[in-house]
Amino acid sequence: MASLEELRAERVKKIELLRDAGMDPYPARVPRDHALNIVRDEFSALEASQETRSVSGRVMAIRGQGAILFVVLDDGTAKFQVVFKKDTLDETSFDLFEGAADIGDFISVTGTFFTTQRGEQSMLATSWMMATKSLLPLPEKWHGITDPDERFRKRYLDIVMNPELRDLFYKKAQFWEATRNFMIDHGFLEVETPTLELTTGGAEANPFKTHHKDFDIPVYLRISIGELWQKRLMAAGFPKTFEIGRAYRNEGTSPEHLQEFTNMEFYWAYADYNDGMKMTQMLYQKIAQDVFGTLEFTTRGHTFNLDGEWPVVEYVGEIQRQTGIDVLTASEEDMRAKLDELKVKYEGANRERLTDTLWKFCRKNIAGPAFLVHHPKLVSPLAKESKERPGTVERFQVLLAGSEVGNGFSELNDPLDQRARFELQQKLIEDGDEEAMMPEWEFVDMLEHGMPPTCGFGFGERLFAFMVDKPIRETQLFPLMRPKIENS
Repeated sequence: MASLEELRAERVKKIELLRDAGMDPYPARVPRDHALNIVRDEFSALEASQETRSVSGRVMAIRGQGAILFVVLDDGTAKFQVVFKKDTLDETSFDLFEGAADIGDFISVTGTFFTTQRGEQSMLATSWMMATKSLLPLPEKWHGITDPDERFRKRYLDIVMNPELRDLFYKKAQFWEATRNFMIDHGFLEVETPTLELTTGGAEANPFKTHHKDFDIPVYLRISIGELWQKRLMAAGFPKTFEIGRAYRNEGTSPEHLQEFTNMEFYWAYADYNDGMKMTQMLYQKIAQDVFGTLEFTTRGHTFNLDGEWPVVEYVGEIQRQTGIDVLTASEEDMRAKLDELKVKYEGANRERLTDTLWKFCRKNIAGPAFLVHHPKLVSPLAKESKERPGTVERFQVLLAGSEVGNGFSELNDPLDQRARFELQQKLIEDGDEEAMMPEWEFVDMLEHGMPPTCGFGFGERLFAFMVDKPIRETQLFPLMRPKIENS
C-alpha cells in the first residue's frame, strides 16, 4: 500500500499532465449553471429539454472501466452521478480524466441529462475541466476519520465524509434563526454590545485577560452577552433588547462546557421573572417545533417533553429534600460534611461555592422540563430579592436532563443593594475566589440614575447540544485544539 507521501507525489505529477494538456488545475472560475440540489428537484424538466448544462462538485466516487466511467459529484447541496463515455467525450479528454482525475478533486462537467437503465438520474458528459486538483486523498470511505482529535483538527474532512454532520450545522443555523425570529416577532430590538470589557459583568466565571495596547490597560473578553450593557439600554429607554453573540470563559472543558460559545440574552423592561418564565417556555417550544418538528427529546439518559405547563422546583427546598441540608441556615462545616458524605469533590470552602456544589449534586436527578426558582441571594448577585422568601431571589433557570439550560431573573435595580452585593463579591475575590463576579461601579452609577423594573434571561448553544443529544464540542464547527506536535 502506497504511503501518503507517495500518493501525494503521484498527484503532483498529474498537475503536470493537466497543464501539458492545456488545462489549468486551479482556475478562478468554472462553468456551473445549477447547484446539484436544483438538478435533483428539476430533473424531469432538465432531462426533457435536452439542453446542455454545466454542474460542479467534488468527486466522491469513480467506478467503471474501459469506455465508460460513472462519477459521483457532491457540491454540498446534493450528490449526483455523471457518466463519462468515450463516444460522447473526445478520446483525449476522456483519457485525461482517467489519467489525471482522482477522488477528492473538484471538477466542472458539461453535458445533457438522462436516466440510466437502472433508473439513476444522471448527466452524460460532453466536456469537463478541473476546478481544483487535490494533492491529498480523502479519508477511507467506510471508516472516515477514526481518531477523535484528528476529526476536530480536520473538521472539513469530517464533514465531507459525514453528511449527517453537515446536516447538524444546518440545524444549528436554523436553531439561532428561530431564536432571532421569535425575539423580533415579540418586539425585541437586536443590539450589539462590547466583547472587550474593563470588568467581566453579568456572570460568575474566570475570564480571559488581554492587554489593550492603545489605552495601555488590561481588558477582558466578556463572559456574558452584554448583561450590564443591555441593562444600561433599559435605563436609556429601550423597552426590549436582545443579543446573540460569543462569550468566553477561561475554565474547564466538559460535555456541557467550552471556553468559547454562543449565547442569547434578552432584557425586558416592566417585566419580572414570572413574565420571563412564560416567555421562555414559549421560546423553547417554538425552537423545538420549528427546528426539530417535535417537543419530545431524549438526551443524557433523560427523556423530556417541552409541551404543557412546566413545574416549578424550589432551589432551597429541593436541596433539603435530597440532602437534608438547608443551605440558608446550615453551617459551612455541616455543608462540607454532607459533601464529604456524598463523596462530592468541591473547590473553595466559602459558603457560595459549597451551596452551588450541593445544588449541582441534586440537579442531575431532575429530567425536566422544569423551572428552578428562588436561589439563595448569595449565589445571585444581580437578582432582585424575593419579598415572599427573604434570603432568596426572583431568579429562574430552565432544568433539562439534569442540568441548567437557561438563566434569568427579575433584575436588581436598587443601587444601594447592588453596591452592597458588589462589595461582598469584591471580598470573595480578595479571598481568592476566581469565579466571583467583578464589581462594576459605573454600572452602579447607572442604577443611581434609575433603571425600570426589568426581566433578563439568557441561554446558549448547550440547549442545542441537548436537543441533538451530543456533547457541546461536537456541535461546534471548529472547537479550539491544542497545537499539533509534529514528530521531529
